[in-house]
Amino acid sequence: MPLLEVRNLTVAFDTARGPFRAVEHLDISVNAGEVLAIVGESGSGKSVAMLATMGLLPDTARVTADVMRFDGRDLLTMSAHDRRAISGREVAMIFQEPVASLNPCFTVGFQIIETLRRHTPLNARQRHARAIELLEAVGIPEPQARMTSFPHQMSGGQCQRVMIAIAMACNPRLLIADEPTTALDVTIQKQILDLLLDLQVRHQMAMVLITHDMGVVAETADRVVVQYQGHKMEEADVLSLFEHPQNPYTRALLSALPENATGGRLPHVDVAAWMAEA
Repeated sequence: MPLLEVRNLTVAFDTARGPFRAVEHLDISVNAGEVLAIVGESGSGKSVAMLATMGLLPDTARVTADVMRFDGRDLLTMSAHDRRAISGREVAMIFQEPVASLNPCFTVGFQIIETLRRHTPLNARQRHARAIELLEAVGIPEPQARMTSFPHQMSGGQCQRVMIAIAMACNPRLLIADEPTTALDVTIQKQILDLLLDLQVRHQMAMVLITHDMGVVAETADRVVVQYQGHKMEEADVLSLFEHPQNPYTRALLSALPENATGGRLPHVDVAAWMAEA
């Protein structure tokens, strides 16, 4: 049984022009211990699908699904209290804007400790010690001194490490990383990806990596889902996807990689026509 199983997920938002379906009839499953990459261009519904699974979308979103289960538990019928208990303790998510994701009014130490207070039985002294351990585990220098730092006193890369520390506070079984390196300098991006993969292996947790970078997918993923305009175009293990892509949109994404450059124009893909025929 998959750790996370979502079937026929549709997410719609009401707009002045009528309902807009950001995700439509999407199936996603994540097995324990694997890295699933969800790849696609901006606006393809990657983040919305995972936010729907986490229960983090605003009230204006209409979420429907035939199945939405985590570890066999039905997320669709679960109470809001039980859903919140899972989010943060068993499933955690980190976002692409680390500075914006942290509260500027509180120290990073307080924000880690608050997560531990809500989701663990640790006492105050144990929470403080655990927070220092987490900062050290994600590579923050002088972690005890950094406990009293505010987000604006840290670099973007350090703030993302703090976000990872918060996400890992309760040793989640599933970590959702929503383009975790997009807002960072190129020199820092690889460090953050290496940190995430090291934590994934060390804690034997599942990870969903949302990205539009096929190079990152090739280096990190076990299995890949390709999305376009809210639809799943293709799903395959990473080796099969790169060697034998079946969908024209996937082939177009791969042809855009620098190592596949031919000096000519990139191919045009009529995805709408392909979907109509599928």
